[in-house]
Amino acid sequence: MLLEINNLFFSYTKDNPLFQNLNLRFEENRIIALAGESGCGKSTLLSLIYGLFDWGSGEIIFNGTRLLGPKGNLVPGESEMKFVAQNFDLMPYATVAENVGKFISNINLTQKKETVMELLEVVGLQEFAHVLPKNLSGGQQQRVAIARALSVLPKLLILDEPFSNLDFPRKIELRERLFRYVKQQGISLIISTHELQDIMPWLDQIVILQDGRLIQNDSPEETYRNPYNTYVAKLFGEVNIFSEDEAQTFGLSKFSYYPKEIRISQDGLNADVLESRFAGNYYWNKIMAKDKELIIYTDEKLVDTITIAFE
Repeated sequence: MLLEINNLFFSYTKDNPLFQNLNLRFEENRIIALAGESGCGKSTLLSLIYGLFDWGSGEIIFNGTRLLGPKGNLVPGESEMKFVAQNFDLMPYATVAENVGKFISNINLTQKKETVMELLEVVGLQEFAHVLPKNLSGGQQQRVAIARALSVLPKLLILDEPFSNLDFPRKIELRERLFRYVKQQGISLIISTHELQDIMPWLDQIVILQDGRLIQNDSPEETYRNPYNTYVAKLFGEVNIFSEDEAQTFGLSKFSYYPKEIRISQDGLNADVLESRFAGNYYWNKIMAKDKELIIYTDEKLVDTITIAFE
């Protein structure tokens, strides 16, 4: 087991604890998403794992060793881990290449240069090797920090919202290169995000937090198909939520249906089309069925009345 969190208690204030008896297990060589709404405790938990905050009680065990936290460490942080938070802590008067190579030995300078350029390729910044960080955007600085963290081949890489400062094309490019690289190098990755859909194809595990409580801890497919509650379902984007009475009225077996899970059918339930809008890969449709507004996605524009079925 790479990481164990046992009966963890943490509180910013005496009267309002964030984590109470939190228990988690992370295996090696996995890409794990830590998800939940803002304020649920994602960033705090990452800081606790890395040893930036002291916890009240419980224990965190990394690679078989019980971590001590700031009270027991002379230098903040833990060896064999790297944490890229949302402040990137780059050396302002060193180039991008010098920042990435900060932790790489100078014994073989040719090898060091090759490694730095390989890492800059992973994050898509080769052409910025000789630029100072102050001349980069926030998203570019974030990618430099990720490349620097990868340079030491940590056993565990921790990333806090790593794609939050990136535009969509860069996000698509970085996520695939990054995830492939950590898999190839045998680096375990914990990544906090509020955009699960963007990284789903690469995940091995999704951990959902709500107000400091562990809500769900499953594979991506299980979490998506069988969300524990409406809070989890809504983390995957647009979703149709049904109360217990509504589910009974519609004859449904679950409380949430994603727009793609409601399809046009020859035999089914009549529904009136309220809106049908082009959304790129699909048409976004608002329909009314049994006095309930629903959102469905279709390949063609809808008009008037349709018949629907639930998958």
